[in-house]
Amino acid sequence: MRNRVQLIGNLGQDPKVIELESGKKLVRFPMATNEVYKNGKGEKVTSTEWHNIVAWGNLADIAGQYLAKGREIALEGRLQNTSYEDKEGKTRYVTEIIAQDFIMLGSKS
Repeated sequence: MRNRVQLIGNLGQDPKVIELESGKKLVRFPMATNEVYKNGKGEKVTSTEWHNIVAWGNLADIAGQYLAKGREIALEGRLQNTSYEDKEGKTRYVTEIIAQDFIMLGSKS
């Protein structure tokens, strides 16, 4: 159970399929998860978290073919942290979820 992530949420954009020079495919899309709770005043509050999702190979093909903005999915994967230098020379950090499986929920939009 090391480095395991499970999320249920909605796609924020259509998946972007990228074919690499090696012939491998990857897909990227943002996914939103919501948490609903009551604040100190008893008011209902919805908190949204955004996650950067990446899938490779056959899973990328399936995601590119069947997923679309707004679609609800259950996703399982692992966290991956990377860093890079931007144009100004600042180090930027990115956390992504590398999808290992997903299930489409709800109905098609």
